[in-house]
Amino acid sequence: MISRRQFLDKGYGIGAIALASLLKEQGLLANPEVAGATPHHFDTLPKPPHHGFGKAKAMISMFMQGGPSHIDLFDPKPELTKLDGKDFPGDIKFDDAAGASREVMGSPWKFSKHGQSGTEMSELIPHMGGIADEISLIRSMHTGVNNHGQSIYALLNGTILGGRPTLGSWITYGLGSENRDLPAYVALTDPRGLPVLGVDNFSNGWLPSLYQGTVIRPKEPRILNLDPPLSLKGEAQKRYLSFVDRLNQEHLEERPGENELEARIHSFELAARMQVAAKEALDISQESEATKKLYGIDQKETEEFGTRCLIARRLVERGVRFVSLFTGNQTWDNHSSILTTLPAACKYVDKPAAALVIDLKQRGLLDSTVVHWGGEMGRLPVIQNRAGAKKGDRAKVGRDHNTYGFSMWVAGGGFKAGHVHGATDEFGHHAVDKVVNHFDYHATLLHLFGLDPKQLVYKRNGLPLGLVENPEARVVNELLA
Repeated sequence: MISRRQFLDKGYGIGAIALASLLKEQGLLANPEVAGATPHHFDTLPKPPHHGFGKAKAMISMFMQGGPSHIDLFDPKPELTKLDGKDFPGDIKFDDAAGASREVMGSPWKFSKHGQSGTEMSELIPHMGGIADEISLIRSMHTGVNNHGQSIYALLNGTILGGRPTLGSWITYGLGSENRDLPAYVALTDPRGLPVLGVDNFSNGWLPSLYQGTVIRPKEPRILNLDPPLSLKGEAQKRYLSFVDRLNQEHLEERPGENELEARIHSFELAARMQVAAKEALDISQESEATKKLYGIDQKETEEFGTRCLIARRLVERGVRFVSLFTGNQTWDNHSSILTTLPAACKYVDKPAAALVIDLKQRGLLDSTVVHWGGEMGRLPVIQNRAGAKKGDRAKVGRDHNTYGFSMWVAGGGFKAGHVHGATDEFGHHAVDKVVNHFDYHATLLHLFGLDPKQLVYKRNGLPLGLVENPEARVVNELLA
């Protein structure tokens, strides 16, 4: 006689695709034995927002892990060009003192104005420049924790600490999902590797497990074991699933309150439905050649990220609530050789990211879908890692971390279009005008989804915990349409 685990592992592969974000559509309770939580009913059925403002229904976040250099991409600084090669005239906060220098490096790339808004952007991102009139470019982001891990946590879970639910988990916890056959929260990872902090980037923390991000692989098969063996297709699979369900129901009746068991029963049902729904959602062959070309899928440099961006659109189009796209580990962490590594990183994402905004707008989805592009930090205005090279030789130099002032952009979902918000100082080191802290950003996002930070909480150890806990957090109304 074989166990349930052996039965599923050997015969079906269904347990392997019982994806966590919809393990339990109905009846999953918080475990009352864990961390003092109160017994409660959890599901991912659609839920109304807390207030009527909510324009956003879904979000796609393109997270550029490592720290894109804002002063080379989005935030032109003529003063740096004037001071190029000279000593920095003020105080500067280095992360890597060993490789630090005070030698100013003006951007090697030209900036120009784009669109009716006249937004200045770098020649490295011409396609993003082409959507200047659709985005809100925030030039005054700030986390103030000058390392990757802490700043990633700040932007993804609201604090500098790990172990907490990420933004996607909170939004799906608050609003549920519009699709019963697909996960509510999906993570599309890079084939070059997971970003810093790995699965923490899409963790449910201490929220119930059905709110964690479900990973869709960066290469085919994007979901393993989605097809049953030939011997189990069709009616045979239905009979076996019915048999397993009956066994589990009998087991559950003898053990009331076993939430994980109840969740697993529902996961089998979801897995069977996904055999059709996930296949269809991930099949970009249904898209026109013009659409594929728009995303750069016809070009080697942009094919991979373009494919993931297109899949992200297909997922939100089908009711998935939150999709995260990640770039590979440290892709944007240009401590050295920035003259070659930054253009390569830009080439990889520029055209697909712009195409995502264009495509969503063409399909009438941009008004209800927030699109985000950015990383956890920017870069400093001085040279790093000269490594013995002569002054003037910049072939191997880079820029160090800067979380005190950097740029990212958002579009759709109620954000103002063709707008530039805030500013850094004349050197691009510190945000000085209309500063947007990570907690302000989160408060603004929740507002656009119709969620009240004071109501979007989860009781743990007797305390109501949420995404936005800083009492100084504000909705950045200047960013709203």
